[in-house]
Amino acid sequence: MKNLLIILLLAVGSIYAQTDEFTFSAVIQNPNSDSLVIRSKSMQKVIKAHKQGHFKEAFPINAGLYQIYDGKEYSVLYLDNSYNLAMTVTGGKFLETLQFTGEGAAENNFLTKKLLADKEFRKSLDDLPNEPGAAQKIVGERTKELRSALENPAINETFKNLMINVLTQEQKQLEAIAKRAQDAQKMKGKPSPLFAYENYNGGITNLKDLRGKYVYIDVWATWCGPCRKEIPHLQEIEKKYHDKDIVFVSISVDKEKDHDKWKKFVEKEALGGVQLIADKDWKSDFIAAYEIHSIPRFLLIDPKGNVVHSDAARPSDPALQELLDKLLK
Repeated sequence: MKNLLIILLLAVGSIYAQTDEFTFSAVIQNPNSDSLVIRSKSMQKVIKAHKQGHFKEAFPINAGLYQIYDGKEYSVLYLDNSYNLAMTVTGGKFLETLQFTGEGAAENNFLTKKLLADKEFRKSLDDLPNEPGAAQKIVGERTKELRSALENPAINETFKNLMINVLTQEQKQLEAIAKRAQDAQKMKGKPSPLFAYENYNGGITNLKDLRGKYVYIDVWATWCGPCRKEIPHLQEIEKKYHDKDIVFVSISVDKEKDHDKWKKFVEKEALGGVQLIADKDWKSDFIAAYEIHSIPRFLLIDPKGNVVHSDAARPSDPALQELLDKLLK
């Protein structure tokens, strides 16, 4: 979900002509790097620290939305050449401590508020009440609060219209995400459906064979672009937790005619973990039991074989490592 929200923000990115220069300064306590990176799909600007944690530079820029990185921590900025923007933040608590002053502060403080609201929304998905309309209610309250924050008279009309467009685009998508999370709650704590699938290394692997450890399952296919984008992140997760009580299982839903394509892909990409292929692609009993209709989809099962999450966070989402750290401590 995190990627969806960032994509929606950046999709309406830089849209106006370039004039003069944008002035930017930042003071970072406990910085992750000696440089900041501001980038969009069409540009990248690296700002080096003139002393530890202190950054300042002026440069021309197209008005619009950008990402700013301090190492792996990041946020979203709205920049314009008329701005003289100052940022303060503490590394390790990036969003929670991010503050802006100067010209452009109102717009960028709103973006921080929105990203924090996004983070809280993700957390709320783990405990949605099993009531009709609960998904629509939580999304509606979030949208209402953010629209109210946009009434700040210091926010310019161009940015306000841009954000209203983003919030409108998000509405239905977030409702669908929340509804799926609500449906997933029904399986939480219950015994997982089972599988017995062909293993890339030979033989058949049954979910029961993996009892005694947590099982994180990636349902994917070789033709799925978003699935492939998660692979490097999954490999990092596998490496980090290789000595913990968790097994990483990838289940391909490639069709039978693409069986060789699956084997070649696993070999070429040197995929780790337990590599399996479903017996009837989308029609496999295990896939159908979890009502999987789109991929990638991630599942988490506990050592007793009970469902922890039937729609778990993706490897690229920091929420996954937060959860695994808690479960595997």
